[in-house]
Amino acid sequence: MSNIVAIVGRPNVGKSTFFNRLIQRREAIIDAESGVTRDRHYGKSEWNGSHFSLIDTGGYVENSDDVFQNEIDKQVHLAIDEADAILFLVDVKDGLNAMDEDVAAILRKVEKPVFLVVNKVDSSKNIQDAMEFYALGLGEYYNVSAINGSGTGELLDDLVKALPPQPEEEEDNLPKFAVVGRPNAGKSSFINALIGEERYIVTDVAGTTRDAIDTHYNRFGFDFKLVDTAGIRRKAKVKENLEFYSVMRSVRAMENSDVCLLVVDAQRGFDSQVQNIFWLAQRNKKGIVILINKWDLVEKETNTMKEFTLHIKKKIEPFTDVPIVFISVLNKQRIFKAIETAVEVYKSRSNRIKTRDLNDLLLPIIQKYPPPAVKGKYVKIKFITQLPTFYPQFAFFCNLPQYIKDPYKRFLENKLREHFDFNGVPIDIFMRKK
Repeated sequence: MSNIVAIVGRPNVGKSTFFNRLIQRREAIIDAESGVTRDRHYGKSEWNGSHFSLIDTGGYVENSDDVFQNEIDKQVHLAIDEADAILFLVDVKDGLNAMDEDVAAILRKVEKPVFLVVNKVDSSKNIQDAMEFYALGLGEYYNVSAINGSGTGELLDDLVKALPPQPEEEEDNLPKFAVVGRPNAGKSSFINALIGEERYIVTDVAGTTRDAIDTHYNRFGFDFKLVDTAGIRRKAKVKENLEFYSVMRSVRAMENSDVCLLVVDAQRGFDSQVQNIFWLAQRNKKGIVILINKWDLVEKETNTMKEFTLHIKKKIEPFTDVPIVFISVLNKQRIFKAIETAVEVYKSRSNRIKTRDLNDLLLPIIQKYPPPAVKGKYVKIKFITQLPTFYPQFAFFCNLPQYIKDPYKRFLENKLREHFDFNGVPIDIFMRKK
């Protein structure tokens, strides 16, 4: 489970550019992947072997032209609550601003690592101008240029040193199911129904603000751990800025899980915020089960369930091989089915296909439907193997890997899904030089 680093600051100081600069060393590899732009405010970064998740709060302040100070304050407070370290970005070209001073006043009281980052420093004149930011009372600052990357190395060196050490992963083979989704979708009620008690799962771990607590359950004959984001440390202002809040919570839970149970309020539907959380899970290569809760409250006609399913599949294209279970937590309807499905997805995620079976099945299909020729050159795929990773990844060895485009990779993925059970599990396909 990686640490979370939040980027805060007023609008137009270059938070998104800085965010893109920090994540690109990993993300450049994933750029072509479908769904990448759908959650552009969350990314993974790595520096000197330390991995952390990065949240760009800028994306969650709406109407940035006339943004109100208290909107930014809310973002900063949420970042303080949820993140392990905070990067406070200011703009040397605009100089010190009253909004910067307000954010700094909040951050001075924080007991977490706070880094003051002066952006757009790309000349010696700017280096002189940056000195006025000492007035913010946050100590040393870092001069950077998000556009060309100068100064980021020194900042990242100090950032990774300041991040709290990650607890050693316990060696147990129990499936970990994270319950994620928008606030008020019924996550707490789902958990309470599972454990048969009316209570939130709250565990205080001394000295940490870790939220997603693993709780060991044995129910319905299944042994599993539940990673909860629901009723923990309920804050007075949780109803403010729900999207940012639920995304931060979901990141925490997801990274520590094998399968995500995405709880959706049937009356609200599969809206953009739910989709954002879905793509987070897909991007993190977790198994996914979509639970449509409060189904008892929806007026139904003959095809209501079918239409609802089609509507969701349209929204999650091209990764549509995902189980959808319609539940009512209130009536304890299909809760057993939800957990049963999560266990099946967990097993599918650790599915290992013999190399011989892969080649016997797929090579004849590839011969019949080869990749399209490019510039008169024909691509020949000779050999396929599954890589020894914690989720399904396949290497296809061929003469001209660079000529195989995404649509053909999707064709291969669909064939894998058709013949082997990968329901609810993201798959990666790599083309390698023979």
